[in-house]
Amino acid sequence: MMEIPLMMGTKEAEDNAINTLRFYPGKCINCGRCSEVCPHGVFVPSKARARMAAPERCMECGACQVNCPVAAITVDSGVGCASAMIKAALTGSKEVTCGPECCGR
Repeated sequence: MMEIPLMMGTKEAEDNAINTLRFYPGKCINCGRCSEVCPHGVFVPSKARARMAAPERCMECGACQVNCPVAAITVDSGVGCASAMIKAALTGSKEVTCGPECCGR
């Protein structure tokens, strides 16, 4: 099966530059799991395959990758806001810091 990554220069690819989320629409079988498990609505169902509606909302939790049966999604879970939120909760910190790139998410 052909892998078709996000093409650079598209709005989706530019928005996605702030996290490690990568979507390979050529692999997608349109099962809908990514849109079901994403806590921030990054993916939405579409006619032929899933669509990344808001890649900038990805907090890199990894739920989409784990639930994709055809490996059409990759993300380095544990490096983004989800990881920072869990660390803050475990350490009792009142401030969550995801890094300078995260501001405005």
